[in-house]
Amino acid sequence: MSRIVIADDHPQLRARIREALEAGGFEVCAEAATGTAAVRLAQEHRPDIVLLDIHMPGSGIRAAGEITRLLPEIAVVMLTVSREDADLFASLQAGASGYLLKDTDPARLPAALHGVLSGEAAIPRTLVARILDEFRAPGRSRLGRKTKIAARLTSREWEVMELLGEGLSTDDVAKRLFLSPTTVRVHISSVLRKLRVKDRQAAIDLLRDDRS
Repeated sequence: MSRIVIADDHPQLRARIREALEAGGFEVCAEAATGTAAVRLAQEHRPDIVLLDIHMPGSGIRAAGEITRLLPEIAVVMLTVSREDADLFASLQAGASGYLLKDTDPARLPAALHGVLSGEAAIPRTLVARILDEFRAPGRSRLGRKTKIAARLTSREWEVMELLGEGLSTDDVAKRLFLSPTTVRVHISSVLRKLRVKDRQAAIDLLRDDRS
């Protein structure tokens, strides 16, 4: 029987997911309400899959990156309400093998996750076209991390800058990352200082140019 850790900060949703997965042949070996706890439980239980919410405390995307780095044998799948390109691509870049939406019928989750364990990618058809568009125009607008300039920024600073690059406001970024607007401004100020630019748009432009 395949084993799974469920990480989401909504207990009622976790209960519904657990019921569906157990009915579909999975053993739920642990539940978490934060990204930090998800990483710890993945290390403790070594499940076959970790199912992660994106916008829970501690950041599901950050947890995905840590789990795939520390435990590459574990498959990570995101379960989220977000249809935003920034979340989709950040999840895939973090190593996620799937990106499922919370409006998916819970009864269909077991089949999707069994597919992941068989080597398939679990991504709704509505989002596949966005991935194809990204590969067709890879330098269009997104920011890249694997450069000398990128190495100066922390993971959180990158999350902030990527969301700003998608056109979100400071308040929107704060809500997305569960931070205060003041904290987001502190991260922006840190980025401007590190990149030696005068404003956030200049930082975004520099990071985009650095990607190409």
